[in-house]
Order: sequence, then C-alpha cells, then structure tokens
Amino acid sequence: MTAVLAGVIIAVGLLGIVSLVLPGLVVVVAGVAVWAVPRGDALGWWVLGIAGLLVVAGTVAKYLLPGRALKEAGVPGRTLMLGAGLGVVGFFVIPVIGLFLGFVLGVWLAELVRLPDRRQAWTSARHALHAVGYSMLIELAAGLLATTAWIVGLVVG
Repeated sequence: MTAVLAGVIIAVGLLGIVSLVLPGLVVVVAGVAVWAVPRGDALGWWVLGIAGLLVVAGTVAKYLLPGRALKEAGVPGRTLMLGAGLGVVGFFVIPVIGLFLGFVLGVWLAELVRLPDRRQAWTSARHALHAVGYSMLIELAAGLLATTAWIVGLVVG
C-alpha cells in the first residue's frame, strides 16, 4: 500500500516539474520517503539517499548550467534578475505559464533598454527561453533518475 501511495506522490511530483505548479523534485523525494521510511531497512535508506543526492545534483545543475549558457551568450546578470522578477509576478498573474512568459518578457524588456536594436533584444530573449527549457529538462531528468532509483528499490526489495 505504501508503494502505491509513494508512486502516486512521485507521479504528482513529476507532473509538478512540467507544470511548475508544485516544487516537483521535493515532491518526488517526499514520495520516495513515503516508501522508504516505513520500511526502516538499509535498502529503503539507500534508495532515499540516492534519490536525494540525484535531486540535489539536479537542482544545482538546473541553476548553474543554463545561467552559464546565458552569460556566454552575453546576457548580463541584471537582465536575468529583471527577468526573474517579472517571472515571479507572471506566475501570480497567469498561473502555470506566467513564470515562463514573465521571465522571457523581463529579459526582452531589459535587453530592449540596454541594446539599441530590437533584434538583438529578441536574440537575448530567445537565449533566455532556451535556458528556461534547458532548466526544465535538467529538473525532469533528475526527477526521472530519482524515480528510477525508487523503482530499482521496489524490484530489489
């Protein structure tokens, strides 16, 4: 019964990663914990530890790698900060997709002020959009790897 509940929680977490409604990776680890903690054995703790490490590594990579790509593309940090700010506002104005729309709009507006050419500003906004997608893929990969660790634990245990 705990395996079914854990599976449902993990699935909700994976959906949360894609929809941005929930902190998906946290929910995935919580689902693994629902299965691992009641077991109280070494296998459960190992699976939970591995899932936790995968989620931490994915979270770090999710922020470092796309940010580095944006800096290499010449998008300055203050532009990213404005994009992040408008992304947060967008999240509350247009649930789910507002975070993406606000971030890209914020980057575009900041670059429009900084750069004289609209095409250059749109190029920066496109780089930001690619970075957001890249970040989501990294987070989803981490969630799927943590889910795989749980499934392996189910099969072995």
